[in-house]
Amino acid sequence: MTAPRCPFHQPTAPAQVPPGPVYRRPWKIFHAPQIRQEISQLDAQADCQRIVYLLTCYEFPFDITRSLELALLHTFGSRSVSRLLDGTREFAQRGQQRYDDTSMLIAQFMEAGWDQDLGHRAIERMNAIHARYRIRNDDFLFVLWTFIDFPMVWMASFGWRAFTAHECQAWFNYWIGVGHRMGLHDLPADKSRFDLWIQNYEHQEMVYDASNARVAQATLSVMEHWFPALLRRWVQPIVVCMLRPQLRQALGWTTPPQWHESRASMGC
Repeated sequence: MTAPRCPFHQPTAPAQVPPGPVYRRPWKIFHAPQIRQEISQLDAQADCQRIVYLLTCYEFPFDITRSLELALLHTFGSRSVSRLLDGTREFAQRGQQRYDDTSMLIAQFMEAGWDQDLGHRAIERMNAIHARYRIRNDDFLFVLWTFIDFPMVWMASFGWRAFTAHECQAWFNYWIGVGHRMGLHDLPADKSRFDLWIQNYEHQEMVYDASNARVAQATLSVMEHWFPALLRRWVQPIVVCMLRPQLRQALGWTTPPQWHESRASMGC
């Protein structure tokens, strides 16, 4: 499986996937109703790995990649997170490689699940990388929340359909399961409690810091180089319009015109 190196990446199913039927998407465009039917019949807790696989590889392969890119950018608004990342100099010096490594690990356990060997080893590798640094549990929770929240909001705003309540619950359960396998503690019991916890965290940590801007700009440079040179100048204005207002302030990026923001923002 290859990492998403450009905005038009379509995930390829790994060798191991959560057990279940294999579907065909006619012309890779049309969405098979049988997929939604299977999801509706699965249990949001016991079958959350299978549901996440179906959402990622069949229902929303393009949209989930885009939403997680924005989730990644959002984490750079935390001065605690960005100071650690900025100190490694990895994003500034090897931005595309860091993006590819992160994408491959996350895609592997999203598509294979944590019960299959590939997914299990991807989570173990991620934990081994994190163990090299002193990372606060609160910062881990913040990053985990972005992976829960941003796809839900993206689908409601830009997807060909929104997640159903059943899919939202399964999506939440899946990432909480990842959190447990990362050894995190104080994981909220439901999304509403997690949202309340995030409000307090962002009030304290999502403030402007020079490290926020440096790490975000380095990542934006990676995104710009996915496009031909003539189009690169448009990447930052488009991305900025899709960021939440508090994040723009934490990065020190200029707020776009209100009419433009209202058409593209994920600030809901």
